Amino acid sequence: MIKIYKYNEVNENEIFLRDIKGLDTSAVVSEIIVNVAKNGDKALYEYCEKFDKATLTSLLVSEEEFDEAMALVDDEFKDVIRRAAVNIEAFHRHQVRNSFVVTEENGIVKGQKVMPIEKVGLYVPGGTAAYPSSVLMNCIPAKIAGCSEIVMVTPPSKEGKVNPVILAAAKIAGVDKVFKIGGAQAVAALAYGTESVPKVDKIVGPGNAFVAEAKKQVFGRVAIDMIAGPSEILIVADGTCDPRVVAADMLSQAEHDKLASAVLVTDSEELANKVAVELDRQIALLPRAEIAKTSIDNNGKIIITKDIPEAIEISNRLAPEHLEVCVDNPFDYLDAVKHAGSIFLGKNCPEALGDYFAGPNHTLPTSGTARFSSPLSVDDFVKKSQFTYYTEEALLKVCDDVAYFAEKEGLSAHARSATVRKDIKK
Repeated sequence: MIKIYKYNEVNENEIFLRDIKGLDTSAVVSEIIVNVAKNGDKALYEYCEKFDKATLTSLLVSEEEFDEAMALVDDEFKDVIRRAAVNIEAFHRHQVRNSFVVTEENGIVKGQKVMPIEKVGLYVPGGTAAYPSSVLMNCIPAKIAGCSEIVMVTPPSKEGKVNPVILAAAKIAGVDKVFKIGGAQAVAALAYGTESVPKVDKIVGPGNAFVAEAKKQVFGRVAIDMIAGPSEILIVADGTCDPRVVAADMLSQAEHDKLASAVLVTDSEELANKVAVELDRQIALLPRAEIAKTSIDNNGKIIITKDIPEAIEISNRLAPEHLEVCVDNPFDYLDAVKHAGSIFLGKNCPEALGDYFAGPNHTLPTSGTARFSSPLSVDDFVKKSQFTYYTEEALLKVCDDVAYFAEKEGLSAHARSATVRKDIKK
């Protein structure tokens, strides 16, 4: 059963602390990256056989495989994917940044160009569950940004197939190419390029510990979005909330994996006790009951505070990935929320709404990193260059200042590059 604490009874640093004991992936991942960089497709085929138990004749998903997947996925689900895609696109279009030009006296022109990253790679996990929603959340902002090539990698089944719902989502979202590779080897292929897989400029998307480690190791050769940790949700709820709803929202994250963390912070001891009972009842009904129970028992917590403002203060110190503010007047507290990946306001806004359909992105900062980082957005798929133009008159007016500054830093060649133009004019 989930543990219940008064706020002063629990160490704040332990609220989202999870016992993550696993093998050190760094050496294994480093070996994989070196192998793929050296041997290309040959290494990828070997890893597919070793890790995925799949014998492939081609890494690239063919048009025939796309057609087969679209036929296998029922029309109703494809329509839901399309409606979700519309919402995601509409939201992310508001994030588009424009270039700007500033013209000053003496003909000075300065500005900034906003340009798409040319080639991006999307990692979409396989394993215990298929996530077509991740395809939409990663691809659509890249399309809006104007990336010229969007490449997706995802692990194949033992039969050498990609889950049809993943391919259907890729088709609807507009992914250019899909490759049947996963794990650290897929990240390496995107970072270095192989005979089949194009080298990209940035890699985005969540994965397991090996994928996360690979992203760390290739960072610098390519850009990455973030290193995502286990999923987490913090729910701030007052005593008027229905315990059945609160428990259901906590379990929506607990079922992700055994390291996921679900925390309720409430000003109502009565609600706390009812939610604890409700969690046990609902866990038994879940297909992924073992995962959810382990998550709740090991990482779940209910914390009782004196009031809702104190609950918001706790949330700000934890900077959760998902924050639900389940009160009747949620907008009264929105300005008080300083650190959270994605905020769900009111009693009718389950986190799952954001995962799939509402439009805001579900690729979010975890493990307290919402204190300094943001959800995936169109900004992640653009880069900026700045430009400067000075007329001769404008340069001559300031070149002494430039030279003086450079000399103070001990860089006389810098100074000379400004003053030489003035000297030539004499």
